[in-house]
Amino acid sequence: MELTVEVSQDELKPFLEQAAAKISKDFNIPGFRPGKASYGLVKQRVGEMKIYQEMVEFAIPKTYGLAILEQRLITLGPPKIEVQKLAPSNPLIYKATVVLLPEIKLGNYKGFKIQKKEIKVEDKDIQETVKNIQKIFAKEKRVSRKVKMGDKVEIDLDTYLNKIPIDQGQSKSHPIVLGEGHFVPGFEENLIGLAEGEVKSFTVKFPKDYHRRDLAGKHVEFKANIKGVFEIELPPADDSLAKQLGQFEKFSDLRKQIEQNILQDKKLKEKQRWEVACLEKIMEKSKFEEIPEMLIESESHKMMHELENDVQKQGMKFDDYLTSLKKSKEDLQREFRPNAEKRIKTALIIRKIAEAENIKVADDELKKELAKQLEQYKNNPEVTKQIDAEEYRDYLRNIMASQKVFEFLEKVNT
Repeated sequence: MELTVEVSQDELKPFLEQAAAKISKDFNIPGFRPGKASYGLVKQRVGEMKIYQEMVEFAIPKTYGLAILEQRLITLGPPKIEVQKLAPSNPLIYKATVVLLPEIKLGNYKGFKIQKKEIKVEDKDIQETVKNIQKIFAKEKRVSRKVKMGDKVEIDLDTYLNKIPIDQGQSKSHPIVLGEGHFVPGFEENLIGLAEGEVKSFTVKFPKDYHRRDLAGKHVEFKANIKGVFEIELPPADDSLAKQLGQFEKFSDLRKQIEQNILQDKKLKEKQRWEVACLEKIMEKSKFEEIPEMLIESESHKMMHELENDVQKQGMKFDDYLTSLKKSKEDLQREFRPNAEKRIKTALIIRKIAEAENIKVADDELKKELAKQLEQYKNNPEVTKQIDAEEYRDYLRNIMASQKVFEFLEKVNT
């Protein structure tokens, strides 16, 4: 939308005074402290047009904000400003080009009943977690025998495609625990039965959805030289294992805590699944204005930053990750576009439902949550500073409002 804003001479007076005060700070005018010279004296010293030019910096942000409120517009990002008239003894006229929040015509969002899945913790879930804890305290011993499943092996590895070495496909003394499935399917099985010092060449077909496009669905040749075989001894799953964690005296207490943790994790995942299913149902029944390009680009950038953080948390350099994908940041952002648009639409749905149902976060609710977070991070000055920031308060208010919308949707759709 383009807004033409006209600011009268009377409305400009306080902004002209501000501009004159700012200009006078840069001049040493006898008898006046910096910034305190009169408008007339500054006008005499620099000319009135100079004051008008400086005044724009103060007048536009204020009057633009009032125009947006008056027209009840919800805008995205800063406006593009074009001054059309600026002259002494005349009104200020400027054009503001703004991107508006897309309109949405909500479809039915009540009474379509999305079932929640039953949540239960199975014994195999607990056993898997217990085994992972056992691995933390496992001991290794070098053995002189053939490799079997569950062993750790160190291998020198060379990788080829059509007899040509693959970029970054060579490694020395690479450790692999057989059975953990960290390599492509079929790789680990080819190492079983080998002994230290043996070399084996074999071919494995890579999955079609493998992250490296140049290898996806291809037959890749490996040459593996067994440098060492290690038997892994897991500690027994008993009270001594629980005590090693420093939080439990008995294994039964550890097992109970594991069960509670798994239950909470499954509940959270089911909650997220249900929310996505609910939003997708509403999205199907809703109509949206065209999503502004600026908004899609902004969301794509946000998704890129999220991916970078995830990759770095796994101990990888993002540039290396991109190299392994044979993609650039621009390639990924293009691929993100459909999901970015979908994320924008879900955010618009949540906002519209909150508006339709008058769902708000009261100031005292926000203060209570902020106080809780400040208490939680009281020993971390950097985090508490972020929590105190106005931007974070707005972010937290939005998050809390979204939670309220989902609570409402759960009441009317289960």
